[in-house]
Amino acid sequence: MRGHKGWEEQWSSPEPKKEYDVIIVGAGGHGLATAYYLATVHGITNVAVLEKGWLGGGNTGRNTTIIRSNYGLPGNTGFYELSMKLWERMEQDLNYNTMVSQRGVINLYHSDAQRDAYARRGNTMRINGIDAELLDLAAVKKMMPFLNFDNARFPVQGGLLQRRGGTARHDAVVWGYAHAASALGVDIIQNCEVTGFSRDANG
Repeated sequence: MRGHKGWEEQWSSPEPKKEYDVIIVGAGGHGLATAYYLATVHGITNVAVLEKGWLGGGNTGRNTTIIRSNYGLPGNTGFYELSMKLWERMEQDLNYNTMVSQRGVINLYHSDAQRDAYARRGNTMRINGIDAELLDLAAVKKMMPFLNFDNARFPVQGGLLQRRGGTARHDAVVWGYAHAASALGVDIIQNCEVTGFSRDANG
């Protein structure tokens, strides 16, 4: 036991260069993921990510932690399923424990109309190759016997289950992207607030 001493830095804290090919404002999940994929997919590593505070201290740290692709609109299904597949291999890609746990996600329904809506959503998911199961009340009780099935204000009738859904620790996701991007040569500069942009005659 080291008493929380001797931890290795997970990303570098360099002095800013005079020039970069790309500058990203905000070192949250979106900013750091953009930097990582610029480096891995496009080979662009002369990148700076500027953060006014600390990594994961903004919207990413307030995220709900749920990961899922159980959406019903045609434009959403492919987008979120691609995201789901990124989650499923994230820890291997980043070589970092982002605490992804595919324990399943269930949306409960409380009326016949809601059941029909979830049935349509589940059908849309399956047509697009995404796992979905419509559960009746008995199946939900078997999976989650701790719920209040007797005196709930809105009695549970069933649910839509995506077994591949689950949770992730989103600040760990930020740390993982920072760790991997930094190793590829991306500069991550914290406590560096962007207050404006200077533009020349060319825009």
